[in-house]
Amino acid sequence: MLSTPLFGASPGILGPDGFDTVINWGLGVDSTAYIAKMLTDPAAYGIDLTRTVVLYMATGSEWPETRALVEEFMLPLLRRHGLRLVQLARSGRRKADGITVLDDSRSPGQLFARGPWTLWDEMESVGTVPQQAGTRKCSLRAKGEVGDRWISVVMDGRPFRQIMGFNADEAGRRFRDETASKLPGRTGVYPLIDWGWDRQRCEDYLLERFGVNWPKSYCTFCCYPVSMGSLPAHMERMRSHPDIAGKVLRLEYTAMSLNPNAKLYGKQSLLELFDASRPRDRDCLDAFERELDTDWALYRVRRLFLLSGEGERRPVMRSTERVELGDPSRLARRVVAEAKKHGVEADTDPLYGRGRYWVRPRSAAWPMAEELFTTGPAHVIDKADENFEPEWRDLVDGPPAVQLQLL
Repeated sequence: MLSTPLFGASPGILGPDGFDTVINWGLGVDSTAYIAKMLTDPAAYGIDLTRTVVLYMATGSEWPETRALVEEFMLPLLRRHGLRLVQLARSGRRKADGITVLDDSRSPGQLFARGPWTLWDEMESVGTVPQQAGTRKCSLRAKGEVGDRWISVVMDGRPFRQIMGFNADEAGRRFRDETASKLPGRTGVYPLIDWGWDRQRCEDYLLERFGVNWPKSYCTFCCYPVSMGSLPAHMERMRSHPDIAGKVLRLEYTAMSLNPNAKLYGKQSLLELFDASRPRDRDCLDAFERELDTDWALYRVRRLFLLSGEGERRPVMRSTERVELGDPSRLARRVVAEAKKHGVEADTDPLYGRGRYWVRPRSAAWPMAEELFTTGPAHVIDKADENFEPEWRDLVDGPPAVQLQLL
């Protein structure tokens, strides 16, 4: 691994000069089908391999079968053609931490599963799961920003083509990509759309070429299988990897301990999709219980739901603090005792151990504040959004009229 944070330093072992084409590779069906087909006759597809780079951004949570297929079929193909593969990852949580070049080679020997910091690390440390609403911020953060950072440093404004593996069913993504990109000198290219290759055509080509059904590429804790219409296949994948299912269940359980609305699939949680009476589901739930056999923490969680000066809703602000570490049953008993002192009822989970109570429930309308104490696996760090404390004081400790509205 080349631990090379990019702040204008050397971008890799092969240097920046001499190429004008970048191929984004997400390991999935579409971009893999394009690369495999293009390599049958690169010149016929307008590709000079000596001037082309394939970019792969390691998210850290790719499914094992996808990585295995890449190493069995695609890496030998890249080596045979001497096609340059650059593997990248985030170096840390903050944008200022830069990115890391995991490998930069015309003869890649392995696919790197992760770098110094992953999207999983981020989700786990703040106690949340990916959100379906809005843009795919998780993908932009783990992939888009990483690739753009490398390209910006290496190309330094020079003209280049960036080949995107959108299939013919995704023509709308072409328009969004063309309008959203801010990279100087960039021209987006969308060969699968131009060829009329939809997803089925890409799947058929890979089956014909390699004799395998190429699986979807996405993170193990992705929130989109339900909206992609592939939830049944996703659940079968989970059952085939119970240890992975256990980890994802712990991630969701921790997030829902801090926020009951943080279900992985919007209105539906991953946990409720498993049936303990089914042996394969029971294997996943057993793995989940093993994941919970760890240090737990008692957390104080506060949220602010504020309005802008124009009366528009602002992004929700949050503060999370660890109050105490300890055994989950002991911490749950403390929660129940504290709730009694405040004259409220604790919310307890006798099956998996969480205890929780609200000191300040949400009110019916914005602006409002929420405060609760909850227990969960001790993976969440102390973290508060910028300016949280003064905003909290302004609202919670504000004039009596505001207090009456909140309580």
